[in-house]
Amino acid sequence: MRTLLLGVVAAVALAAVPASAEAQDVGAQADPVRIMPLGDSITQGGSIGGYRLDLGAKLRSSGRTIDFVGSLADGPGSMPDRDHEGHPGWTIAQVDANVVSWLRTYTPRTVLLHIGTNDMYGSDPAGAPNRLSALIDKITTQAPGADVFVATIIPIRFADQTVRTFNAAITPIVRAKAAAGRKVHLVDMYPSVPISDLPDGIHPNASGYGKMATTWYNALLSVPGSIGGGTQEPPAGGVCTATPRVTGNWSGGFQGEVTVANTSSSGLSGWTVALSLPNGHTLSQIWGGTASGAGTVTVKNVDYNGSLAAGASTTFGFIASGAGSAAVGSATCASP
Repeated sequence: MRTLLLGVVAAVALAAVPASAEAQDVGAQADPVRIMPLGDSITQGGSIGGYRLDLGAKLRSSGRTIDFVGSLADGPGSMPDRDHEGHPGWTIAQVDANVVSWLRTYTPRTVLLHIGTNDMYGSDPAGAPNRLSALIDKITTQAPGADVFVATIIPIRFADQTVRTFNAAITPIVRAKAAAGRKVHLVDMYPSVPISDLPDGIHPNASGYGKMATTWYNALLSVPGSIGGGTQEPPAGGVCTATPRVTGNWSGGFQGEVTVANTSSSGLSGWTVALSLPNGHTLSQIWGGTASGAGTVTVKNVDYNGSLAAGASTTFGFIASGAGSAAVGSATCASP
C-alpha cells in the first residue's frame, strides 16, 4: 500500500510540474537555417575548411543558428560543421548537371554560389556567363524560396583579364533576374582577395579565405531572413560600406581601388565615400567617381554606378601621388 501511495504522489507531482527546463530550451531554439556552400575547390577549401570555417564562426558568434548542408564534408576535425557542395576541378556545367538532385536532397534556405574558376582556363571561357545564367535559373526554379547569393569569382594570377571579363558579365545577369522577381543577390567577391593571398595563383590561403568569409557574412546580413529571423541589421556603418585596397605602387605614388557595397535590404540611388590618404599624398587621377578635398577625400558616384540594388556593389579606382609608403586609411560610405 505504501509503495502504491508513493507512486500516485509521484505521478501527481509530475503532472503538476511544468515542462522541464531542458524541454523548454529545445522548444525555444529556432530550427537551423540550411546554407549550401556551392562551387568548386575554392568552396571546398582544402584541409583548412576554406571560407566556411570563418563564416560559420562569425554566424554562430552573432547568435545565428545555421547548418551548412551538402553531400561532401571537408575541413579540420575540430570544425563544427564541415558539409558543403564544393567540388574540386568542377566547371559550371558539372555543377549544373547535379544541382537539382542536391537541392532536392538538402533543401537549403540559402545558397552561396562561387563558380566559374575552372571555366576560365577551359575551352570556352566566353560561354561561361551564359552557362552561369542557366545554372542560376535552374537553382531558382528548383528552390524558388531560397536566397541565392551569386559571387563574382576571385582573381586568377595568370588569367586576370579573362576573370574580369566574366565578372563584368555577371552583374547584369544577376540584376536582371532580381528585377524579374527571383531571389538572387550579387556579391562582389573579386576585390576581397588580393593576388598576394593566392599562393598558387588560384586558391586562397587562410587570410584570403578569411576575407571571403567577411564578404559573405556582410552579404548575408544585408538580406533579412537569409540567415534566420526577420529583423537583421546591416553591418555597422549604415546602408553601405567602402572597402579600400592598394592595387599597385611605385616610387612617388600608388594605385588604389575602393569597393562600395550596398548592405541594406533596398536599393540605393547614390553614394558618397570619405577616403583617407597617407600624409603628403594627393589624388592625381580617379575613375568611377568624382572627388574633392585633400587628405580626407570625398568621392561621389558618377551617373552609371550610383544606383545599387540590395547586396550589389561597384568599384572606383584612383592614383595617389606623394612620397612615403603606399597605404589607404579608413573609408566610410553614406547614401545619398
